[in-house]
Amino acid sequence: LQKILILLNVTLSVVVGKTLMILFPNAMKRYILKLGEKSRMNKNPKFSYENWGPTFFSFQYLLFVLKVKWKRLEDEAFEGHPAPNTPVVTLSGEVCHLLDFMKDNRPLILNFGSCT
Repeated sequence: LQKILILLNVTLSVVVGKTLMILFPNAMKRYILKLGEKSRMNKNPKFSYENWGPTFFSFQYLLFVLKVKWKRLEDEAFEGHPAPNTPVVTLSGEVCHLLDFMKDNRPLILNFGSCT
């Protein structure tokens, strides 16, 4: 049921977004560029709006967003239940899973933070 609701929500968002891009291209360009500011996507001078802007609200965009949202459904953690085996990326770029770092029966401790 959750996947169907996500499918309907994302599909509706893509249809509305695509329609607005056709009817109001300049306003949507400004909106998408504003989204790019939040993710710092538009800070790279070699990565212009013309490269990524038109991909918003495309069929590939729809499939990607669905894949991400459906994957997040599997990553929910609940107290007293096993932790989800979430994919992670090492500093060298290798994709592995969180529970790959378990050693024997020792607890796995995750430390989240940042260095500035």
